[in-house]
Amino acid sequence: MTSMTHPTQQLNKPQDSKTVINALTVDVEEYYHTTIFQEATRGLSIQRESRVVAATDKLLDLFAVHGATATFFVLGEVAVEHPALVRRIAAAGHEVACHGYGHQLVPCQPPEDFREDVRRAKTLLEDLSGQPVLGYRAPSFSIGAAESWAYDVLLELGFRYDSSSYPIRHDRYGNVRGPRFPYAIRDNGAGRLIEFPIGTTRLLGANLPIGGGGYFRLLPFPVIRWGIGRVNRSEGRPVLFYVHPWEVDRGLPRPPMAWHHRCRHYVGIARTEAKLDALLRGFPFTTVREVLGLRS
Repeated sequence: MTSMTHPTQQLNKPQDSKTVINALTVDVEEYYHTTIFQEATRGLSIQRESRVVAATDKLLDLFAVHGATATFFVLGEVAVEHPALVRRIAAAGHEVACHGYGHQLVPCQPPEDFREDVRRAKTLLEDLSGQPVLGYRAPSFSIGAAESWAYDVLLELGFRYDSSSYPIRHDRYGNVRGPRFPYAIRDNGAGRLIEFPIGTTRLLGANLPIGGGGYFRLLPFPVIRWGIGRVNRSEGRPVLFYVHPWEVDRGLPRPPMAWHHRCRHYVGIARTEAKLDALLRGFPFTTVREVLGLRS
């Protein structure tokens, strides 16, 4: 029988702050795959120009400058269109992980459709990268309490970890009461699935989002730097950080959309690359697989 490990049974005991290495992750998808963009442009006839290759190459170059390795959660649709990009990521020493095949939210898929979507993407990515795919991240962090069955599917498909939880208060995702650090969310005796939440720090009794995405673009960099340093020093824990390739693409197409959608999708993009460069100068980063000490 598959069991769920109690969240208090945390993994990765606190370390000396000088030895803490954080996890760097990239969600490899096009700007038009995002849920906000799809909602904002629904019904519009617009050309969706592929821009993911140049933007991902920019991240690869930046990571190489700082000697950082990362986990790239690659969307299956991107891998099909740009197989050389997946091979380039793997050849540079990074970890290739799974973001599903199509950018479909988990609640919108019956379990059998979810299984096939993820299985198809995992097989494709393993063939292209030449490495086992151990990790998964749901589009828009869309595994909620009602979709807990998805963890069983991931375990059955051979995944070793998931990174689909963001323990914050948000209008689309998140569990403010969820664990902040890696823990075993499933264990069937033969295998264990680890959940690695997006990074947060505690401030005034709440979780402050310091793990990337729109919050990284919106918040002043000193706040992010303080938060990650605080988790590393005071709690002795690694922070999981994520970024999208389109967030370093200043030339993103800007079709007409409501102001609140435009704000959420485009805010801070002009400053993201410089902030990311400063982040990599200030903290050590590696892959999720390395942080968790997983071997294939």
